[in-house]
Amino acid sequence: MKVFFFHLMPYAEVDLDEVRKVGTSWVKLSNRHYDPEKGAMLYERYLNQLERAEALGFDGIGVNEHHQTAYGMMPSPIVMASSLARRTHRVKICILGSALPLRQHPLTLAEEHAMIDTLTRGRLITGFVRGIGAEYHVFGVDPTSSHERFHEAHDLIIRAWTETGPFEFSGKHYKHRYVNTWPRPYQQPHPPVWIPSQGSQETIDFASHPDRRYTYLQTFSPAAAVKKYLDLYRVRAQEYGYIANDSQLGWAVPIYVGETDESAVAEAKPHFENFRNCFARMPIEFLLPPGYTSRASMKRIAVAKKAMFGDLAIEPAMEMGMMVCGSAATVRDRLIDYYGDMGFGNLIALLQFGTLPAELTDANMDRFASGVMPALQALGERPVEQRRVA
Repeated sequence: MKVFFFHLMPYAEVDLDEVRKVGTSWVKLSNRHYDPEKGAMLYERYLNQLERAEALGFDGIGVNEHHQTAYGMMPSPIVMASSLARRTHRVKICILGSALPLRQHPLTLAEEHAMIDTLTRGRLITGFVRGIGAEYHVFGVDPTSSHERFHEAHDLIIRAWTETGPFEFSGKHYKHRYVNTWPRPYQQPHPPVWIPSQGSQETIDFASHPDRRYTYLQTFSPAAAVKKYLDLYRVRAQEYGYIANDSQLGWAVPIYVGETDESAVAEAKPHFENFRNCFARMPIEFLLPPGYTSRASMKRIAVAKKAMFGDLAIEPAMEMGMMVCGSAATVRDRLIDYYGDMGFGNLIALLQFGTLPAELTDANMDRFASGVMPALQALGERPVEQRRVA
């Protein structure tokens, strides 16, 4: 298994009472509550944590993209990945991911990702997402065009990376007389592509297609939902005529490792609950605006993400597998059990969440790296018979 240290870079200094008053940290929370000096301090802290993950032995580090929210101060993961490209030397750098449909000119992503891949001599993992529903409100993009724009932008970027130019691209949403990307990616034919998702069938169908076989990541969902969606990928792969590898699947989950089970829960509880009940909360029309996904997928996602619409304490979150928390032995054994049940080959560990302070984050990283991660990294690809889904 590959283990990645993933960071949302939340604005941990946000006024939580104000967030509760507004009802969400997304879109509507005024930026008058942002302090540039505190923001600079947090950026420095978070970049230091990501860089430190390399020394601790993580296989990769991850950043992502969100807009107009205290949930994550990364409107441009390109900026963060560029900084990390020069301050790390071994770990993979994962952009999880860039929101394709929100771009007026997706070719800029092809260029920027190729630059980072070259700067790191092939350490980039590219992630493509449609962007969370709230961001369609931010940019005024029609959510009913989300899938069309995503697929067209994807095809443009892949062709820009793999075909020598200049050539012409003429689609419904993007038209370019000259496509001739400089630089080309360092990795050939292009960097690995990962697809983080909330669980829409359309995304699973796209990622698992034999022409792509992209790594599919299920994000912050109950363990039962994670298993369901990973199995849907495997089923779709079988229908396409192949058996999916565990390395094609991943799970992103908050984790906290304490000295004991009791101290772990006590230390993580207020910060996890801030993360779930303040930072992540949004009205359903922000998460799933009309037309953003099919009705069938919308129903499934709404069930899996229902915790975003009401308060969730850490104890039931742990029971549902939306949070893994305990001593190193407890966390290690639980994750190994989840691996045996789900078969994910990539763990995207969120070791800082919400208001978790620097000292607790550092302790969490140390305990996870020494007492949990080695056992996970020793897990190999499961036999084919275990990867089949009836």
